[in-house]
Amino acid sequence: MRAIVVSEHGGLDKLELREIDPPEPAPGEVRVRLHAASVNHLDLWVRRGIAGVRYPLPLVPGCDGAGVVDAWGAGVSDLERGARVVLQPGVSCGHCAACLAGNDHHCRLYGILGEHRDGTHAELVTVPRLNVIRLPEALDFETAAAFPLTFLTAWHMAVERARIQPGEDVLVHAGASGVGSAAVQIARLLGARVITTAGSAEKVAPLRELGAEHVILYRESDLAQETRKLTGKRGVDVILDHVGLETWEANCRSLARGGRLVVCGATSGHEVPTNLRLLFFKNLSFLGSTMGSKSELLRILPLIERGALRPLVDRVLPLREIRRAHELLEHRAAVGKIVLRID
Repeated sequence: MRAIVVSEHGGLDKLELREIDPPEPAPGEVRVRLHAASVNHLDLWVRRGIAGVRYPLPLVPGCDGAGVVDAWGAGVSDLERGARVVLQPGVSCGHCAACLAGNDHHCRLYGILGEHRDGTHAELVTVPRLNVIRLPEALDFETAAAFPLTFLTAWHMAVERARIQPGEDVLVHAGASGVGSAAVQIARLLGARVITTAGSAEKVAPLRELGAEHVILYRESDLAQETRKLTGKRGVDVILDHVGLETWEANCRSLARGGRLVVCGATSGHEVPTNLRLLFFKNLSFLGSTMGSKSELLRILPLIERGALRPLVDRVLPLREIRRAHELLEHRAAVGKIVLRID
């Protein structure tokens, strides 16, 4: 089968399109013939490498995917060949206390497709049965491949960690990114007034269409001044961020008293200075968030099916253009997700 393989960390040239042996499903696993997969920032980290983090190279990257059931291992009896499915990207043991409590993303053995085991940038992938979700007929493969990782991440940040309430002011960083565009919609669905940031004027109109009431061009404005101006000097109740170092100081100054900052990533740097006086004088809450549970994804899927939430897709590229996809993400040139067509 054809697959993208990362054998060593580095630049775009480390993304190799190869012919490799198809995986065989182990007991309890399902093999899926993929029709679409998407590209996430996590794929960039896997390709580049992170100091102190070991990836099981050679590795097929890719967290999200949709396709049809191709085969299954012993113990799987409730799926038929050709069934349309979408994949849950998080893999856990399934039997520890966290998993049984519905917090599988807290499992000590938790991993993500394309990071801890071979992922979806291939014609075939094997996953545990628990990671296979039947795909409603109303959704095409490209749409299905565009939402799991980013919408699950944004949902967990907004709903479970920040617990956004109707009428609150919510600032979403990088609204044109995959997680950002999902967070804008989810916060709006929860009844919040949404403010978001963007790097260029071309991204303003799409973000307004998603539900952002205000779009701040962060390269041209002082973020804290703009947020305070928009909120009558009060500050925002919630900030959803995956940028890290570049936005940290402005985040602390932009929050209202009692505000919550939820962080799910650090694309610009992970070591940040913190003025502890702001933390305790303003009664702030700093909350970490990684992915979300399988049950949360099942709550998101009907909203995608009904159109209450929709993944913002910048473009669809063939699998062979994986280097172009990474390049677009690295230069922040995409508005929403980049989807790979696998056929």
